Amino acid sequence: MSATHLTRGSAGYRRATLALFCAGFATFAMLYCVQPLLPLLAAHFRVSAASSSLALSLTTLSLALSLLVSGALAESWGRKPVMAAALGLAALLGIACALVEEWGTLLMLRALLGLALSGLPALAMAYVGEEFDPEALPAAMGLYIGGTALGGLLGRLLAGLLSDIGGWPWALGGIAGLGLLALGLFLWLLPPSRHFTAQPLSLRGLLGNFVLHLSNPRLRLLFTLAFLLMGGFVALFNYVGFRLAGAPFNLSATVIGLLFTVYLLGIFSAGWAGRLVPRFGARQVLHGGIALMLLGVALCAAPWLSAAVVGLALFTLGFFAAHAVASGQVGTHAQGAKAQASALYLCAYYLGSSLVGYVGGYVWEHAGWLALLGVLASLFVVAMLLVRKI
Repeated sequence: MSATHLTRGSAGYRRATLALFCAGFATFAMLYCVQPLLPLLAAHFRVSAASSSLALSLTTLSLALSLLVSGALAESWGRKPVMAAALGLAALLGIACALVEEWGTLLMLRALLGLALSGLPALAMAYVGEEFDPEALPAAMGLYIGGTALGGLLGRLLAGLLSDIGGWPWALGGIAGLGLLALGLFLWLLPPSRHFTAQPLSLRGLLGNFVLHLSNPRLRLLFTLAFLLMGGFVALFNYVGFRLAGAPFNLSATVIGLLFTVYLLGIFSAGWAGRLVPRFGARQVLHGGIALMLLGVALCAAPWLSAAVVGLALFTLGFFAAHAVASGQVGTHAQGAKAQASALYLCAYYLGSSLVGYVGGYVWEHAGWLALLGVLASLFVVAMLLVRKI
């Protein structure tokens, strides 16, 4: 391995991991800040629970589809410039979202925000795969995923607090401001790519890379796993707010937002899972993460707030552990064109968020909370079976 690769303990390693932590933080904060606001958006714009979830589902859908293009273009355009441009544009669109009053306009801006953010996640994963020493890669990926967990936490938590102070526009505008701050830190800290080799911009070559990755059976399993796990994760957190805002809990937006502090556990479990892979193997760590998710779903079925909090905590621990390991395995099994491999993984990941997250609203509205939990548990059992083949 070249001495120019980033190794644990070096100054470059610390700067790169902190920069990627900031990027992951900003991406997920802007992406998911609407989640605790869904009951408020439903009331303000007079739409149903399932329709209100479009504020998130359309964003993740546009992100998923755009990843296929941005991941391909990044093989020719580079890593850091595209990631910085994506983060800056997303922050500006986030500010615009806070200034509108039409439901259709808000949905359009949120879809454009997903388009902008597509230039970041796959490239961040590809950067880790190219620039870090293989022994440092699982821990580095875990730190990046930890940043996404913190972004998911603070995006939801601050959105709940700000909405109680000044309404949902303050919430969306405040989170976008944090995105601009993260952009400044990212530009300052991230070392330039040293191991990126630009490919000629060729449609035939780009399509060939997609075929290469989709013909890899282990990558196909990882893509399916991403769809199932992320879809179930987002569906649970989309509608737990409606569950807890109603009887018998009757919680406020601020208190519901505080429940997202369980994301702190995701920061821990993402890095912890990455360090366990060399010792136990990716398959065993994935099994353990999914088992925790199933246990969390079971506890969320209980009619007590304490059980729901513990269930959400275990669910979050398991999800981020499984996601950190699965995303790291994409870089391990991809044969070149790692940004496109990461893009396919994240495309499946966000398609799961969009489709399962939206469909979960119909299950919630027409069959209730327990039926929704049963559907999610079924998805995770399927995921458990898939892991055996990886």
